[in-house]
Amino acid sequence: MMNYFNFVPVIERNMEEVLKSDGVVIIPTYNEKENVENIIRAVFALPHAFDVLIIDDGSPDGTAGIVKRLQADEFAGRLHLIERSGKLGLGTAYIAGFKWAITHRYDYVFEMDADFSHNPKDLPRLYEVCAAQGADVAVGSRYISGVNVVNWPMGRVVMSYYASKYVRFVTGMKIADTTAGFKCYRREVLETIDLDRIHFKGYAFQIEMKFTAYKCGFKIVEVPIIFVNRELGVSKMNGGIFGEAFFGVLRLRLWSWFRKYPQKKK
Repeated sequence: MMNYFNFVPVIERNMEEVLKSDGVVIIPTYNEKENVENIIRAVFALPHAFDVLIIDDGSPDGTAGIVKRLQADEFAGRLHLIERSGKLGLGTAYIAGFKWAITHRYDYVFEMDADFSHNPKDLPRLYEVCAAQGADVAVGSRYISGVNVVNWPMGRVVMSYYASKYVRFVTGMKIADTTAGFKCYRREVLETIDLDRIHFKGYAFQIEMKFTAYKCGFKIVEVPIIFVNRELGVSKMNGGIFGEAFFGVLRLRLWSWFRKYPQKKK
């Protein structure tokens, strides 16, 4: 964390460096006009200062326009936007965000959904686990202390829970919520992982990132959260996403037999 009391005159410093947080929250969006302003304001209202990076995949509903207005009117320097030409997949959105965060030298990089299924008030808890308790990856876990999911149909709860059990069995990871999408990474993790070798774009992306971090020797810690199904907007989940995850896990395990993973620096 930057010591603000030991500084050279501001005229010799880049103002963005002075004001920038040590953590950035990456939020991919597609048609999230009902949620995007509220989620941005919720993050900026936290006692700990986080920056926000929205990655919008050409939302026809004007999501990016809302972000630009907030940038211009209130959150210049703290709210950032990457616009992409169309729906290119969740995984590629996060990879673009990770590379951006590495370039801009953020120490802690978060993944979070735009729809409030992840509570922004849990961000400082994930941050604390990485910044003060020695974790390399903090996972907001729905299943580390029972099943903490609200307003999902029972069939989806069962599918998600046993999907994590399946992934754990195949990969050997000691993680209860292997498919979770609410996470904090220390920058070293993302710098060590070869992001261009992450294969999956959908649901399996979350599994592949955890598995790769695990194989690289990083410490992954689960933080219990309560996951609440979205109230506004439309879910992007579909059967094809689960199919990718089911067969993708088998491929991940097979690839791992022939791949040498870069290791965490001692």
